Amino acid sequence: MHNTPAQSLGRYLITPLTRLTDTGQYAASVSVRRGMHDRVFRLIPRFDSAANAERYALAQGQHFVLNNQLA
Repeated sequence: MHNTPAQSLGRYLITPLTRLTDTGQYAASVSVRRGMHDRVFRLIPRFDSAANAERYALAQGQHFVLNNQLA
């Protein structure tokens, strides 16, 4: 699993995560943390590069926070 530096968005810390699957594609996940609480979301699309998976995970994490979809 590969993770990149986290991004702060208000009171949240968003960390995109990627991993190489058995098929040679990259899976994306995103961690959204507020204080001591952390939620990790596994995302469905697969990607041909880790960079694309990372961008998608970061965008999804931002979307979850900005649209109040963490409840």
